[in-house]
Parts: sequence; structure tokens; C-alpha cells
Amino acid sequence: MKVKSLLTALMAVFLFTGGALADSGWYTDWDKASAESKKTGKPILIDFTGSDWCGWCIKLKKEVFDTPSFKKWANEKVVLLELDFPRSKPQPEAEKAKNKKLAQKYAIEGFPTIIFSNAKGDVLGRYGYDAGGPDVWTKKAEAFLK
Repeated sequence: MKVKSLLTALMAVFLFTGGALADSGWYTDWDKASAESKKTGKPILIDFTGSDWCGWCIKLKKEVFDTPSFKKWANEKVVLLELDFPRSKPQPEAEKAKNKKLAQKYAIEGFPTIIFSNAKGDVLGRYGYDAGGPDVWTKKAEAFLK
């Protein structure tokens, strides 16, 4: 009975958030990220990733995105949006379709591709994996935010 209650509670949380906020503060839905960007005035950092197969994506997440230094920077500077293209991990069909449409809009040819945009979707800059950890990465990313 406890398992059923836990599952019910987890489903309620998922439904309440609309599935739009992934772990670690990353949105997974453009409309939600755009609304947050409009509200806060922060640009959107869009991470086009293959989270379960792309070696450089996994490296970027581990070396940069999962670090306290990056999280602090991101909380102050950007709205985070992860658009995932997994091969093995289950993903709702509606999310796949939305992600594919955005990948076409931004002419994504490889992973990881990071797009910095405003709330309207205008591109401020493009980036990807870069060696050196979060401080090197965020310093270079700052150039796109000016």
C-alpha cells in the first residue's frame, strides 16, 4: 500500500508541474522556459543533448552542468532548457516531437549544441563542449549573454 501512495504522490507532482521541470532546475518544455525568461529577463540556455549515448554530452554534463559552480552561475544568469534526444531512455512522443521541431528551427547538426536565446527564440550565440571545467565554460558563455 505504501508503494501505491508513493506512486500516486509522484504522479501528482509530475502532473502539477506539467513535466516541464527536469531534475536540477532544467526545464524540458520551451513554452515554460520562455515564460520564465520573460518573467525574469534572463536569456535561455538550450542544451540539445543525447543524454544516454552522446559521449561529449555526458562529459559536458558531468564536468560542467552538474557542478556547484555552474549551478550557481546558471541560477543567476540563465533559464536552463534541456532538449534531449535519447536512444534508450523512454521519452513521451509529444516531447520528442517538440524537441525535433526546435532542433530543426535551430539547424542542430550535432550534439551537444548549446544555443543561447532570448524569450522570443532569437539566437544570441552557439556553444558546445569545451575543456577546462565550469569556470572556463561559463567565462566563455558570458560573451553570448552581453
